[in-house]
Amino acid sequence: MQDVYIIGVGMTRFAKHLDRTEKDLVAEAVKVCLKDAGLQTGDLQAAWFSNSMWGYFGEQHCIKGQVALRPLGVQEIPIINVENACAGASTALHGAWMGVASGLYECAMAVGVEKLYSEDREKTFRAYWAGVDVSNIKGQLAAWRSVLDGLKLEIPPDQDQAGDAGKSRSAFMDVYAGWCRWHMATYGTTQRQLAVIASKNHFHSTMNPYAQYQKDMSVEEVLAARPVIYPLTVPMCAPVGDGAACAVVCSGDFLKKLDSPRPVKILASVLGSGSDRRIEEEERDIGRRLSRQAYEIAGVGPEDIDVAELHDATAFGELHQTEALGFCPLGEGGPFAESGATRLGGKLPVNTSGGLESRGHPVGASGLGQVFELVTQLRHEAGKRQVEGCRLALAENGGGNLGFEEAAMCIHVFERASS
Repeated sequence: MQDVYIIGVGMTRFAKHLDRTEKDLVAEAVKVCLKDAGLQTGDLQAAWFSNSMWGYFGEQHCIKGQVALRPLGVQEIPIINVENACAGASTALHGAWMGVASGLYECAMAVGVEKLYSEDREKTFRAYWAGVDVSNIKGQLAAWRSVLDGLKLEIPPDQDQAGDAGKSRSAFMDVYAGWCRWHMATYGTTQRQLAVIASKNHFHSTMNPYAQYQKDMSVEEVLAARPVIYPLTVPMCAPVGDGAACAVVCSGDFLKKLDSPRPVKILASVLGSGSDRRIEEEERDIGRRLSRQAYEIAGVGPEDIDVAELHDATAFGELHQTEALGFCPLGEGGPFAESGATRLGGKLPVNTSGGLESRGHPVGASGLGQVFELVTQLRHEAGKRQVEGCRLALAENGGGNLGFEEAAMCIHVFERASS
């Protein structure tokens, strides 16, 4: 296997882009990325293209990458279409990494795009059901209900709202609420600790011009916001939005041909799937399993990571992953956040981009949005949100849900590299 480097990144602002098409968003991200790398489209030898919902909203069910990239002059080369729910973009990067690491290609691109926002809000929320086993939705909900019914946890009666999934909110908010309620009953995690995480991410987003939301919010404001489903309030949840992101990777030999590269080395790229574990079998958690693989491949440990982007479709997602990835012990994600460890200036800044909660979560692009942030950090070009002296970074990106964990997940470890 040969070393692989990221030499270019680009993205649009994640936002509500009703007046723009998937092609428009891809064009912006790809052009910025190629300029950043100092390349032309003719330098690319392969491309991996991530998208989940273009077929649902625009009937482009097939050949999405070919349709989006042909107008940019990307043709003749292999274009591999990727769908892996919210983990699609990081899966595209894994594919590009694999193509270069294997020696098959010298230079490859990963790109992701999604348009989720629609004036028909219920249609948008129904789209998220595609990220579960649609043939067994009743069985999956029953499994969650069997766990939740046995919990000793006081829930405000007006915040249970069990029947509204897919109508007034994404079904995944119910999944995250279920995980969180179990965690609260098991470890004593509090709603205020979730608000601390959300407040921190909204603060980080004020320094990120690419973020969908750029408004600072106090812990009290997060707690007082409109409930989604207990214990989640609106600012604790990722918004619906649109956007595109892109990265170009290359081999060490290709890197030597570039005039002024600012490379970031991919130390580990791990892709895996979930399992039929019980909710209490945390030692089998997908994030725990895959992160240990990534650390071993990279030759580092969780204590070595300087900055991380974690999949926080809700504030609980970040809390859970800080535990699963070994940044703090199981059950201590809440106190870890309250200590200030994950805030800029803390022991391990997490989601300096604002995370999915504030940067936004256009499903097929989100994983590469994380990569854009971490490459910017490792190049020491993040401005006011810069993590001082950072050298190692980690991205965790989960997708879909089967049973009691994500259906798919990618974990990448990156290192600041000299040209």
